[in-house]
Amino acid sequence: MTLATRIEAATPADRDRALDGLRALAVIGVVVGHFLVMALVPDASGALRVKSPLTALPDFAPLSWALQLLALFFLVGGYSAARSLGAREYGPWLRRRLIRLTRPVVAVTALLALSFPVLAALGVPAGTLRTTTALVVQPLWFIAVYGVVTALTPVAVAIVRRLGVWAVAPLVVIVAVVDALRYGPWADGVPGWIGLVNVLPGWAFAYVLGVAWAQGRLPRRAAVWLAAVGAALLVTLVLWFGYPASVVGVPGSGRVNSHPPSLLVVALAMAQCGLAVLGRERFAALLREPRRWAAVATLNLVAMTVFCWHQVALVLLTALTLPADLPGLHQLPDGLGWAGWRLAWLPVHCAVLAALVWGARRFEAPWTGMVKRLGPAAVVAAVAFGGYAVAVL
Repeated sequence: MTLATRIEAATPADRDRALDGLRALAVIGVVVGHFLVMALVPDASGALRVKSPLTALPDFAPLSWALQLLALFFLVGGYSAARSLGAREYGPWLRRRLIRLTRPVVAVTALLALSFPVLAALGVPAGTLRTTTALVVQPLWFIAVYGVVTALTPVAVAIVRRLGVWAVAPLVVIVAVVDALRYGPWADGVPGWIGLVNVLPGWAFAYVLGVAWAQGRLPRRAAVWLAAVGAALLVTLVLWFGYPASVVGVPGSGRVNSHPPSLLVVALAMAQCGLAVLGRERFAALLREPRRWAAVATLNLVAMTVFCWHQVALVLLTALTLPADLPGLHQLPDGLGWAGWRLAWLPVHCAVLAALVWGARRFEAPWTGMVKRLGPAAVVAAVAFGGYAVAVL
């Protein structure tokens, strides 16, 4: 019996494969997106610095709309959270979900904290270590926001029960008002921190849609409107309101859509979530094929580990091949030639990431008995994690 056949046989008949597929798609988008829109180039001192191909190829910025799929992760999260909470006691339910969310974070940050002094002693440039810290830590904002939104699930469930899919309307209004303050004619008198107000409503938008979906309050007709309005709003914001076309940050650009989220991020979430709801049945049908389902099911088991380690894989691949000065890895991302080489390197990057995930996957599984087996090592890892977090802050 093949692995795919065993996974197929072990899958419950009522498993919603489309949701797992959407979650896997979101994780793949993060991995592929970061690899394609981010290059690590050595500076004069030999330290690796982040460069973006979108600086030289700005016309390709809209491609980021197909790679930035975090809205799907929040959509599925809201759906599964609303379904799993049910009549369960809130405290234990939340604790289980947050522990599952943070275990891989503890693992990656503890390892970096322990390895950085050794790497510095071996002569790794301080600039490379700083770049690695930024690359690994920056995406973790997502986990923090996701944890906060998860904690607010009962509130989202109650509001959706009363308002249906219109529960997301206040979130859109908040983001739009904050954007008007940030980018309007009176922006000079607005404090810079005002954009942080958008962090919670900007990302909670898709989560609340997921809650509505779970409650049967997101019908196909509403999904059609979401997809159409989202697509139209995307184009309108870019062409007539001066929003950057890229949904990811571009070094040196004056405005960034994703940190904190702007109305363009919400518009993209509208379009993506609408299409996800509309394509649910077809997606589920595709995943009834055992090999496809086996790949999706396996990725879902290590989704957070993949998320936490994919930037480490990028640094490792770039740093270990640095003496060879290879095209697509170490040169400035200045044209289509670089993009072609980058695509060629993508399978190698995925292989490095797979090796890291294979070693770190146990940290995403329950830690029952692990602390007892590790003994003092667990204490050292915990202290290292705390010290690393303090150093980053």
